[in-house]
Amino acid sequence: MKTITVSVISDLTTDQRVIRICTTLTQMGFRVKVIARSFSNSLALEKYPFEAKRIKCYFRKGFMQYAEFNTRLFFSLAFAKTDYYLANDLDTLLPNYLWSKIKNKKIFYDTHEYFTGVPELKDSPTKRKIWKKIEDHIFPKLKMVYTVNNAVKNKYVTEYGNNIAVVRNVPKQVVASQMELPQKWHGKKILLMQGAGINEGRGGMELLLAMQYLPAEFHLLFIGSGTLWNAIEQKRIELGLQNNVEMIAKLPPSELQKITPLAHLGFSLDSYEDLNCLYNLPNKIFDYMQVNVPVIATAIPEVKAIIEQYKYGICITDASPKNLADTILNITNDISAYNILKANCAIAAKELNWEKESIILQEIYKPFL
Repeated sequence: MKTITVSVISDLTTDQRVIRICTTLTQMGFRVKVIARSFSNSLALEKYPFEAKRIKCYFRKGFMQYAEFNTRLFFSLAFAKTDYYLANDLDTLLPNYLWSKIKNKKIFYDTHEYFTGVPELKDSPTKRKIWKKIEDHIFPKLKMVYTVNNAVKNKYVTEYGNNIAVVRNVPKQVVASQMELPQKWHGKKILLMQGAGINEGRGGMELLLAMQYLPAEFHLLFIGSGTLWNAIEQKRIELGLQNNVEMIAKLPPSELQKITPLAHLGFSLDSYEDLNCLYNLPNKIFDYMQVNVPVIATAIPEVKAIIEQYKYGICITDASPKNLADTILNITNDISAYNILKANCAIAAKELNWEKESIILQEIYKPFL
């Protein structure tokens, strides 16, 4: 049995892409070992069909979080008995690449985003330059690369010329199993933004501010985490929106999947200003769709293409708070149009699911079993 050692800087528990991929690789016949990161407030690991361990880290932001994790990861990989390495994103690539060369082992690379275009590097040209140098040195040498969508693929092909496959972030087909509606949500229209990356440029603050223009029947729910989480929470208090806006810290996927179906609308509001956001294809637009929750999303290329093809949501070019509020009211006041969006979710779910997408992944790895 061939062993793949997988590295990811997330704490794994909410990283549905990595969990899905590792589960599929295990089902194919690989022995999969995951090395992730943990903090004092990380969720407990669930039971997975693959092995998983986490490196305890102390730094949570800035240069030191990457330096600490990569140093610890390098030494963890030194003792890993493995046939192959799988690095997830640029922030795990260097240690994996070094050990693949030292031990003469094959390396796979799953790039979840256009990393050097993330908003966090926009105002840090020195940090971006360092990451770009690492990427420029290693990426052209990689033989087995796949990414999340065609926009990211095309960007990297233009820069480096690699042969890159696309494995999208679509979820497994699910039968909506919702929890009982909490008493405080009765009679409310639930607006939901979920995700572990509610960061700058993801529209969370704009959605919060939109609540000032909506009547009391609307209840906004944030579920997840992110660099903008505390700022949104503080602004919620400043605006006196505690009764209309609820914030729930990140949940295991199994728990999140019970709440998502309760939503009336789901939101994905990536900005156009940062390359990483512009090229994004978020998990959440598929997670909402799988449980028949129509989507309001900014019209970034990959999201616009999906939503306009399957017509299970509305794309907007203006994510200002007032326009968001107007869009929400227009959709929810037109019951007939809203029900069509819900029906289209069910149609799209039959096409956009991991059962079909994983076939692409299996074709990548089959030759190495």
